[in-house]
Amino acid sequence: MTLEWMAWTFPTTVFFITIGLILISMTIWQVLSPTIERKGFLPISTTRGDRLFIGLLGSAYIHLAWIGLTDITLWAGFAIALVWMVVAMRWA
Repeated sequence: MTLEWMAWTFPTTVFFITIGLILISMTIWQVLSPTIERKGFLPISTTRGDRLFIGLLGSAYIHLAWIGLTDITLWAGFAIALVWMVVAMRWA
């Protein structure tokens, strides 16, 4: 099976491998240390998995807004998204 139709560039491959590794790591962490729901700055109680999903979704929106609204290098948007992920995982 050829995958040319998917345009698997190196950054795309790294992205999906990273997401897969994050999901595997979170699963192992959940098995070893079950999560407890807690309430952060969001008006809902969240688990680690919830915070990961919220962080990834927010990061996607940050990248889309960055690409659509600025001509500045995407690395700056990536830095903002990375800070958002830390905030979401720690305090959300």
